[in-house]
Amino acid sequence: MKSKQTPISTNACRICLVRHGETAWNTERRLQGHIDIPLNETGLSQAEATARSLARAGLQFSGLYSSDLERARQTAAAIARAHALPLKHDPRLRERHYGHFQGLTFDEAEDRHPEHFRRFKARDPHFALPDDGESLKALAARVHAALEDIARQHVGETVVVVTHGGVLDIAHRLATGQALQSAREFAIPNAALNWIEHTAGSWKLIAWADESHLQGALDELPGN
Repeated sequence: MKSKQTPISTNACRICLVRHGETAWNTERRLQGHIDIPLNETGLSQAEATARSLARAGLQFSGLYSSDLERARQTAAAIARAHALPLKHDPRLRERHYGHFQGLTFDEAEDRHPEHFRRFKARDPHFALPDDGESLKALAARVHAALEDIARQHVGETVVVVTHGGVLDIAHRLATGQALQSAREFAIPNAALNWIEHTAGSWKLIAWADESHLQGALDELPGN
């Protein structure tokens, strides 16, 4: 894996992005959004496996950041223990707010709100779901701001960021230049390792969806 073999330059920040481990709602294909759902037993095991994998790689991390939602905090806590790192929570790393879809399965959302689901699935960047839902454009703005802030604070260093599928979707597009509205053609498995790098104001993709430390992981998100 390139991220383990290539030394980081003094003016770059390398970020290992980790989607939280599996939850019961992931297995049900239920939209979690900002609803605070804990990891299930599989997810807890995945968090420990991810922490062990990063420890075995022998990498030196200078920071650990996490969404403040429980499923991300639990995943990050395993990494914090393995690396003796202080854990910083940042609400800007939360999942997208899915408005009145939150708590519904994808099938239920489509059945109950067919027009809204059509626009959601079409990745209309300006469409925000009712009941405080967040548009892709708004999500991208807060994710970009959070990652830029982290990168500025850790020039010449490597950090871990534990977050959610929607945030990882934005991060991949940030690093590759893929448009918000284009269909997703990359995997976002629970607890996999994803590497991006920031240098002089620009981002690039280093490696993506490494799940070699896992015995299978879900990617239940639409568009893949």
